[in-house]
Amino acid sequence: MLETKPQNFIEQIVETDLSSGLPSSALRFRFPPEPNGFLHIGHTKALGINFGLAEKHRAPVNLRFDDTNPSKEDQRFVDAIKKDIKWMGYTWSKETYSSNCFEQLYLWALELIKKEHAYVDSQNSSTIATQKGTPTSPGTNSPHRNRPAEESLALFESMKNGESKEGELVLRAKIDMSHPNMLMRDPIIYRVIDKPHQRSKNKWRIYPMYDWAHGQCDYIEQISHSLCSLEFRPHRDLYDWFLSTIKAQGDVSGLRIAPKQREFARLNLSYTIMSKRKLFSLVEQNHVSGWDDPRMPTISGLRRRGYTPNSIKNFISKVGVAKRDNVIDVSLLEFCVREDLNKSSTRAMAVLNPILLKIVNYPQNKEEELFFVDNPESKEPNTRPLTFNSELYIEKEDFSADPPLGFKRLSIGSEVRLKSGYIVKATHVELDSSGNLIAICCEYDPKSLSGSGSVESQRKVNTTIHWVCKKTALSAEVREYERLFTSPSPDSNPDIPFESYINKRSLQIRKAFVEPFLQKAKPSDKFQFQRLGYFNTDDDSNAGQLIFNKTVSLRDQKIKKPRPQTANEPPELKPIDAIKKFGKKYAKLSSDKQSIAKQEVLSLSQKITLNDLTPLFSTSVKKRGTRAVVLISLSALKSRGVLLSDEAKGFVAKALDDQEQWIKDLSNNIM
Repeated sequence: MLETKPQNFIEQIVETDLSSGLPSSALRFRFPPEPNGFLHIGHTKALGINFGLAEKHRAPVNLRFDDTNPSKEDQRFVDAIKKDIKWMGYTWSKETYSSNCFEQLYLWALELIKKEHAYVDSQNSSTIATQKGTPTSPGTNSPHRNRPAEESLALFESMKNGESKEGELVLRAKIDMSHPNMLMRDPIIYRVIDKPHQRSKNKWRIYPMYDWAHGQCDYIEQISHSLCSLEFRPHRDLYDWFLSTIKAQGDVSGLRIAPKQREFARLNLSYTIMSKRKLFSLVEQNHVSGWDDPRMPTISGLRRRGYTPNSIKNFISKVGVAKRDNVIDVSLLEFCVREDLNKSSTRAMAVLNPILLKIVNYPQNKEEELFFVDNPESKEPNTRPLTFNSELYIEKEDFSADPPLGFKRLSIGSEVRLKSGYIVKATHVELDSSGNLIAICCEYDPKSLSGSGSVESQRKVNTTIHWVCKKTALSAEVREYERLFTSPSPDSNPDIPFESYINKRSLQIRKAFVEPFLQKAKPSDKFQFQRLGYFNTDDDSNAGQLIFNKTVSLRDQKIKKPRPQTANEPPELKPIDAIKKFGKKYAKLSSDKQSIAKQEVLSLSQKITLNDLTPLFSTSVKKRGTRAVVLISLSALKSRGVLLSDEAKGFVAKALDDQEQWIKDLSNNIM
């Protein structure tokens, strides 16, 4: 028996209204975005609630653009919002605009003035705000509160005709300046904005405030349930007052349904900001490349990063509908997309930090086709061929010349399996003239081909690593994204600008190699790069320049909070102490591992001074490892232009007489 999901409180409200006599044919919902920015992940909750109820009850949903502020709105935002809603898989019944109702709102405002429910105030905004009082003290009436209706009508007409400047006159509802809800203390319902409207152009100079337009547009469109987020709960008193006052005036022919406003908790997400004003600031200050930057929480940004409508809907379903605000961990959203992409994405091989792997016992002129499964989660998985030869690329991180305890990938003398291929064992490395690693040399077991059924193919090795063939691999740009903010609540402290928490490493661009199959990848095609994560083909990608955006890692990577150091935890090593530690084992390392260690010591030497090394100049002749790292460090200091002391020169001269040639060679590099 299938488990029935319990109704949330919004669904219960609708069911109660239906059981109390509201005809199901009267159900109508709306989604009313303001076209002053792109939709973000927070809006998907409102979308899910409204369109979910509509689907359940076979009721229509209006897409209404709340275009009451021409100074901030733009047609490109309208187009982006419509694109996002369609992409999410929702279909609206009617596309409407608050501006469609401007004429009726104006006529109702005239009636409010005539019935002395509204008046024109000549005070400036700061004076009006001061007169409103505080939550614990009543407000003060405006000196214009009892202005004759005829005078207010004339002034309102002058506002409409563009005869008054912005901020000189406003129309206020006459309610109660001592009301405990400060929104009821004679709120402004019209102001002058001397800018052309995106749709009505220069027809209007007066524009309704949100609270005046919101409920009345719901009423005109015959919305049965006006559902909004919890911050609008205090607005409900005003919503109901406007509706009851208009209905009492009598001029509401044909409007049978009085809408009902109800509120639900908004969606708050960790490591994320939801304010459109702040998102706009990120775009304007070039912290991101645009509203669709994959680091942005906008629907278009999530789409470009590789999120799917199904993953977002599943996330909203898991979050649920609550009456109290809370913060949802962003890892839940990442889990949902990871779960969805695991089922649907094609597997592919890509190497983001390549190093050459040479198979020295594989015939140089030989090539063969190996077969790779495109999606093992599919009910009917397919395979495709991969070219294999003696030169491959693997990840640099998959090899260590000096493997730490527990390292299970490739190192000198150890074995790994190449994905869908053979078992290989590293034998030695190739370095350039500066001692940098340029190739790993290995031998393969020709009888160990994966899936061949041989005894050798079933031999267990520590791990399997991915690869691409050097000859056939394609270059690609891979954009690895991290969270845009370093703080889980970047805008919670009003004294600290949210921009100060921007993660400087939120975008890392890599020059990678990918298998040739990916040349046909189209924008929005999704892949699981083996062992690396899920990636989406970017909108700007093409066959000549492949671009992939990292959507999410294969596993949840929780950010650990820094722990205070305890008495049992050793402090982090200083650079000179780390050099000393290398010295204790340097002489015992193989030549390949010494080359790697040398690079580490040279790097550490950039952070020390000659005084740090001075105590080591008296090191015993027998401690050749320590003497070696001191010589390496001295060469680094000299290359930085540091003048060597007489004591340092004496140390080098003494090393020239050492019995070991490799010590002499290090000394000669300095002399």
